[in-house]
Amino acid sequence: MTDWQDPAAVSLMLDDLDTWAVVGLSNNTSRTAYSIAQLLQRRGKRIVPIHPDAPVVLGEQGYATLADVPFPIDVVDVFRRSEEAGPFADQAVEIGAQAVWFQLGVIDEAAFERTIDAGLAMVMDTCPAIEWNRRGA
Repeated sequence: MTDWQDPAAVSLMLDDLDTWAVVGLSNNTSRTAYSIAQLLQRRGKRIVPIHPDAPVVLGEQGYATLADVPFPIDVVDVFRRSEEAGPFADQAVEIGAQAVWFQLGVIDEAAFERTIDAGLAMVMDTCPAIEWNRRGA
C-alpha cells in the first residue's frame, strides 16, 4: 500500500460521502466505470455521470463537465488514463468537492500533491470494489 491509498481517505469516501461524480461514465455496460457506478448505487451512493455526451446512465442525468453539475459533488471518481486524469482533480478542487478517487491503474503524483495541498482527500490506483472487499463489506 502506498501513501496515496490512505485508509482514512478511503473510509471517508466509502462511509461518509454520498454524491459521486463518475468521470468517463457512459451507457457502455462492458466498461468498468459502468459496473462500478452500479456498485456505488447498490451501496447507497448517488452517481453523477460526467461524459462529453451528457447521457442519462443508470437513471441519473449526466453532465458534460463537472462545472455543469448544479448541485454539490462529494467525490470525483476518475475513469481516465493517467495522462488525462490530473485536470479532473484540479476541477474537483474548483467545484468544491471533498475528495478525488483515481481508479485502479490511474496515477498522477503531481495531481495527488496538488489535491492534498488544496485540502481534499484523495486516493489513487485502487477501486471502491477492491476496498469494500478488503474490508469484507
